[in-house]
Amino acid sequence: MSQASARHLLVDTEEKCLALKAEIEGGADFAEIAKQNSSCPSGQRGGDLGTFGPGQMVAEFDQVVFNGDLNVVHGPVKTQFGYHLLEVTSRT
Repeated sequence: MSQASARHLLVDTEEKCLALKAEIEGGADFAEIAKQNSSCPSGQRGGDLGTFGPGQMVAEFDQVVFNGDLNVVHGPVKTQFGYHLLEVTSRT
């Protein structure tokens, strides 16, 4: 079965998500941005979600995590929780 490792951050608005993505793409550290801005408890770990398989996260995550490019910031990804930026750090 496929496995992936990823990190993410969660915010309330698409506008905030886009602004943070621009900061990261401009050279800001993803982990620091997640620690400062993410409303998910994983933010305190720099957004680290660990390793997981298909179906363990919401469907919108699976679509990006198991199909998107590695080490690229994806998003905003809208879920029932809010707006996410996702970075897939590895996949097997």
